[in-house]
Amino acid sequence: MRFLIPLISSSVSSGGNRVASRLLNALSAKPQRSAVPSLFNCLPPSMAASEESLRKALAEKLSAVEAQGNAVRALKAAKASKPEIDAAIEALNNLKLEKSSIEKQLQAAVSGGDGDGALSREAFRQAAVNTLERRLFYIPSFKIYRGVAGLYDYGPPGCAVKSNVLAFWRQHFVLEENMLEVDCPCVTPEVVLKASGHVEKFTDLMVKDEKTGTCYRADHLLKDFCNEKLQKDLTISAEKAAELKHVLATLDDLSPEALGAKIKEYGITAPDTKNPLSDPYPFNLMFQTSIGPSGLNPGYMRPETAQGIFVNFKDLYYYNGNKLPFAAAQIGQAFRNEISPRQGLLRVREFTLAEIEHFVDPEDKSHPKYPEVADLEFLMFPREEQMSGQSAKKTFLGDAVSKGIVNNETLGYFIGRVYIFLTRLGIDKNRLRFRQHLANEMAHYAADCWDAEIESSYGWVECVGIADRSAYDLRAHSEKSGVPLVAAEKFSEPREVEKLVIAPVKKELGLAFKGNQKNVVEALEAMNEKEALEMKAALESKGEVEFYVCTLGKNVPIKKNMVSISKEKKKEHQRVFTPSVIEPSFGIGRIIYCLFEHSFYTRPSKAGDEQLNVFRFPPLVAPIKCTVFPLVQNQQYEEVAKVISKSLTAAGISHKIDITGTSIGKRYARTDELGVPFAITVDSTTDVTIRERDSKLQVRVGVEEAASVVKSVTDGHRTWEDVWEKFPHHTSGSADD
Repeated sequence: MRFLIPLISSSVSSGGNRVASRLLNALSAKPQRSAVPSLFNCLPPSMAASEESLRKALAEKLSAVEAQGNAVRALKAAKASKPEIDAAIEALNNLKLEKSSIEKQLQAAVSGGDGDGALSREAFRQAAVNTLERRLFYIPSFKIYRGVAGLYDYGPPGCAVKSNVLAFWRQHFVLEENMLEVDCPCVTPEVVLKASGHVEKFTDLMVKDEKTGTCYRADHLLKDFCNEKLQKDLTISAEKAAELKHVLATLDDLSPEALGAKIKEYGITAPDTKNPLSDPYPFNLMFQTSIGPSGLNPGYMRPETAQGIFVNFKDLYYYNGNKLPFAAAQIGQAFRNEISPRQGLLRVREFTLAEIEHFVDPEDKSHPKYPEVADLEFLMFPREEQMSGQSAKKTFLGDAVSKGIVNNETLGYFIGRVYIFLTRLGIDKNRLRFRQHLANEMAHYAADCWDAEIESSYGWVECVGIADRSAYDLRAHSEKSGVPLVAAEKFSEPREVEKLVIAPVKKELGLAFKGNQKNVVEALEAMNEKEALEMKAALESKGEVEFYVCTLGKNVPIKKNMVSISKEKKKEHQRVFTPSVIEPSFGIGRIIYCLFEHSFYTRPSKAGDEQLNVFRFPPLVAPIKCTVFPLVQNQQYEEVAKVISKSLTAAGISHKIDITGTSIGKRYARTDELGVPFAITVDSTTDVTIRERDSKLQVRVGVEEAASVVKSVTDGHRTWEDVWEKFPHHTSGSADD
């Protein structure tokens, strides 16, 4: 498309149809969403190889400059002729120019610029954040008191974007998948979070400034060091750069000891004081509180919404007619006491989560709607490719599932649905990847985990986690509460099954182990079938076997008279089991921030003397769908504007009416900066113009049709291209202002 348009447009003569020319220009500017001009161009997949070759070339050029400098000094010391010295100096200057050229190319490669004046990641971020805060999308909380790190307020447009994202989430997941939505308290009793493992294990590794006591998150310090070296120290070798990139790729895989060793190896100190740092140690991220005035009932502000769904499984299963599979969903606030919150909305202490718990039979993880997503192709980053230093590649989801890269169909189905959700919101599909967790990142009970990561000016950001958590959560709460959280499959005919029966002889065990009898009994009963049958064989052949009891932390001798192990045949009318859980978990604030960045760009004003900010939000999430402007201050035009405003309100279209005397061009610029996709300009009492934000093209529509046309496009029933084809084109120059 982009290669054909210059040939077509060259045939439009200088006196040809101006609107046709403008349409061609608009099409060439954005044949698809990712081609709309942007200040921030992400690095292409080939950039890693290009960067490596540039680093090698720079190292060679530095050696050449040093050698030529030595040659010049030697010629001068030997009192060589002036022409010889001048020629050597000229060669040295040429080498320095070549070195400078390579440095500029390398700087562009590592900073995200294009080498021709495109803004760096940091400059782009600053421009976007300044606009977001100035237009009140979000601001630091408690600003007049200098704010609190990690807490933010959403302003009117930010609230509207968030509301639209959540409304679409409900439509895309809850409604389309017939999920059961719940709303649980933010305050959670300690016993619940002990059962889930959060009290013991919900930690990040922290280091302290050994002199001032200031706390830092250990992995962030190492990540910042590696990124700064890669982006600002152009003299490091290609081998060192590869080492630093490997550290970044496997950062989440590092143990506390390995992380501490890397911090010491690289000489990383406290950022503010340059003081030495302590060894990394775990810090629990939950906010602790007390339920009731006595202080005897400890609790926490929930770090996730999922536990409320798990503890309600029994009632939800009954509500669903005792049938599997089914999914429960919840949107709500979560709280994490981050060690050193930063990066704006990406790492905060209070945030909105939208979580789904899809309960499924562990013996059947197929999904009836999986074929609908199997043909999707997008960037996937399996763990093997991460460990071998490769980059994400476009992969068909069906291939990933059939090859076992993605564990099962249900997990694959939700990965596909998440991809559709994010791209329809306005996330650039070329800057979205699905990364599989490394082996050490995953909990021991998890079958498979993938993160939907979106590239921003901060790098790749985890925004959605999609995990097969097996049956861990329901089992943990069953054991702690004593309430069986199970499902049942009823058989049409009774089935004869062989059951393993482990019967400890408590009298003999009591005589042998006295006070430790209970620990040994529990350990024997907890054996799996393989362990039990191996013990049975050993006892029959030897009469005694060593058996490890984890609660005692030692081996104990088990004799043949202490336990009976056998298999019995029984008739069963149903199979009782603990369901597995597939969990997609969405960080709404992170998704919204990445959407802000992916939607932000600038374009020159008509005069060309300034850059105008634009958010290209899809109508689906735009905070305001439409604005209504009388072209000039005129009583008749203002009355027409009010009539259209009432029609838009009746149609449920969020809009803003502006009857100020400001020039129409400035009013367009103000609404473009808020991401408003359509503007209705009243310039007569019978018909009006509708302007589209990104192309700046306008059509003429009757007053009575204006609201319905805008609604049809914002609701997705037709596209702007459909509108452009159907209605007369407006050729006034005001659209270019």
